[in-house]
Amino acid sequence: MTETPLTRATLLLRLRDTADTEAWEAFLRDYGPMLYRFIRSRGLQDADAADVVQDVLRSVGMAIDRFDYAKEKGGFRAWLFTITRNKLSTYFEKRKRASPTANDTAQLELLKQESAGKDELEESWDREHQRQIAAKAMRLLQPTIEPNTWMAFTMTAVDGMTAEDVATRLSMSKGAVYVARSRVTAKLRNEVARILAEEDAGELV
Repeated sequence: MTETPLTRATLLLRLRDTADTEAWEAFLRDYGPMLYRFIRSRGLQDADAADVVQDVLRSVGMAIDRFDYAKEKGGFRAWLFTITRNKLSTYFEKRKRASPTANDTAQLELLKQESAGKDELEESWDREHQRQIAAKAMRLLQPTIEPNTWMAFTMTAVDGMTAEDVATRLSMSKGAVYVARSRVTAKLRNEVARILAEEDAGELV
């Protein structure tokens, strides 16, 4: 069964109802892995990163009813980045008071610096967003693709297997593997473009 995604604007409106489990599950599915990877990239251990993610989610839950597209420069993703950056600052401030490491000090300095352009943190955040969009596109696209075609795509494009090996594994011709990869890649690009266009439209709501 194909997933029917919530639009960005609809999701954010529904998140204001803390009892709306469907909306929160959708938010966690789309943003949870992104938040976790970004926070882990700052050098946190698994358990500490999970705790910071929970702190971010609590803040989102408490502040989402006050979020206003018209007033928040950069829209929702920039707002979420600010919350995450602040939670990381709090985490490293506590570490600094306890037993700081060289990484703790470096990360805290990075978190507090002001930059006219994009800094390392923002670039890392953007990379995780790109990964999030690609993962979402693949999740939405997979149910619409014939299983063997999808496997041929993932085994070559994601797992890095050769067309010859995949053809043998799936009992396909090498040419059919190339065609499968090309077709799914084209559809994936279109799906990514659709999601990004939806996000851009949502930022203007």
